[in-house]
Amino acid sequence: MIKNIPGFLRLSAIFDLFEELAMLVLTLCIMVVAALGLVHVLYAVFEMVLTATFSPANPAALQSLFGLFFTVLIALEFKHSILVSPDTPSHSMVRMRSVLLIGMMATVRKFIVLDLSGVDVMEVLALSAAILALGIVYWLVRSNNKITS
Repeated sequence: MIKNIPGFLRLSAIFDLFEELAMLVLTLCIMVVAALGLVHVLYAVFEMVLTATFSPANPAALQSLFGLFFTVLIALEFKHSILVSPDTPSHSMVRMRSVLLIGMMATVRKFIVLDLSGVDVMEVLALSAAILALGIVYWLVRSNNKITS
């Protein structure tokens, strides 16, 4: 019935073209952010190795390094959430799972770089509740998709 509206198909094609252009621009921006993040990670690792300040016993150095790693991983996962292959059977479910995974990775990154000496107990509780909620929703979406497949 909606296809009978005059000009609907043309407007839909224009919007599809706009959506593809927006995804291309976002992908290029994320590639730049991920590349700069990767360069920053490499620079930080080489600087730690050259100055001999890298020590596995130093938690602050490991926290900052893993924080950089997770930043790059989150950017790459975000790019994958934009470029979902069209031949996937459940297009919206794939994107929802990807967004939930990005949220969990960002929360885990926050846990890793968190300085426990200056943190409030309520902040840790809130982050824990957030990761638990994201995990439950991811499990429900994943379980629901297994049932319908």
